[in-house]
Amino acid sequence: MAELTQARLWSMRALFVALCLMVIFWRLLPLDTVPRGWAGPDLILALSCVWVLRRPEFAPALLIAAMVLLTDLLFQRPPGLWAALVLMGTQALKARAGGLRDLGFGPEWLTVSIVLVALTLSERLILAVLLVDQAPLGLSLMQVIGTILVYPLVVLASTLLLGVRKIKPGAPFRMRQRA
Repeated sequence: MAELTQARLWSMRALFVALCLMVIFWRLLPLDTVPRGWAGPDLILALSCVWVLRRPEFAPALLIAAMVLLTDLLFQRPPGLWAALVLMGTQALKARAGGLRDLGFGPEWLTVSIVLVALTLSERLILAVLLVDQAPLGLSLMQVIGTILVYPLVVLASTLLLGVRKIKPGAPFRMRQRA
């Protein structure tokens, strides 16, 4: 029985990496040669938040940091800044996951929205203090609002298609007993 749990654990971690790599690949495809005037949602951040709140063992901190650091390097952002901020945000969400588990979707969405806004503002503040060129404020706001709006769809897809559901209150104890 423990082998089945370990196999599921590692297969879900591999699925998380595969989904992140698909998002990166899609964003790197040269589908349009003209620069866009809008910023799309950060799907890797939304996926990380969903998986950390629902099943934190499927998306460990090191895996999230590695995927976001890879996006920093490939998308030519300041290396490590966004990865560190996302890691802090997801760990803050992980610490609140127990309290959010019993509440409905509304408080969860509000908490994630607050964390996303705080991450975006923190990044802009750090880059401003360090005098690093930034994207216009409008694009940053578009991205954070897009991420907040796409969050329920990522929750729905993760729950229905991928089977990433909230842990029942007694499940972590049972999983420790089996392993």
